[in-house]
Amino acid sequence: MNALAHTANGQKAANPVFLAVGDSALAVQFGDSVDPQANRKVIALGHSLDSDPVAGVLECVPTYRSLLVNYDPEILRGAELEVLLALRLADLELGDEAGRLWHVPVVYGGAVGMDLDALAEEKGMTPEALIALHSSVECRVYMIGFAPGFTYLGGLPAAIHTPRLAVPRQSIPAGAVGIGGQQGSINSVTGPSGWRFIGWTPWRAFDPARAEPFLFAAGDRMRFVPVSAEAGTEIAENIAAGRLLPTPEGKA
Repeated sequence: MNALAHTANGQKAANPVFLAVGDSALAVQFGDSVDPQANRKVIALGHSLDSDPVAGVLECVPTYRSLLVNYDPEILRGAELEVLLALRLADLELGDEAGRLWHVPVVYGGAVGMDLDALAEEKGMTPEALIALHSSVECRVYMIGFAPGFTYLGGLPAAIHTPRLAVPRQSIPAGAVGIGGQQGSINSVTGPSGWRFIGWTPWRAFDPARAEPFLFAAGDRMRFVPVSAEAGTEIAENIAAGRLLPTPEGKA
């Protein structure tokens, strides 16, 4: 079954597709590409279910273009949930609200940004030009996943899109700022990765000791701000000592 969602200007959006995922989850898919409008619908539906819960729905997981809705089949059947979601979508308002804006400090290059020079050479530009391009745009946080707090970003300039490595590296530190295809990322924990890394942020995308363990959320906006290695170290020390808590623009 399909339903129509209203866009911010009152027009109706394309029909989403409902896909069964086993016997206890339903995926509501908006489109077939990485698209900010589709992602806004994903996030709006997720917020709607958080603020006005449906009995039997256990969790909602937003992705680039779909919302995974996990449910308890002993309370709610998939066919019934599809009908309820279709009704919810018919009245869904996206509004004009923009996500929080973060200015994220980045130490470009160095041991963590190991691919900066090689990637700049591949793109026919200087490392300084690549840094300027990477930090010139406002990215969108499309989703959090893969690892706790791992941040998937869209909106990078096409000139710096780059394929992932054929053989992943085995240990990339938390805070590494990467590029994989058209996507950007911030590593949340140390682990393997085939992305290309051009810098490091001292901010912690994931901190289980924090009141809100995930720093970023789907729908947030982000700009990268180049800082020196010394400034990055100082920021990291202040965060570790509890003297600094990163906040989005306009928040105390």
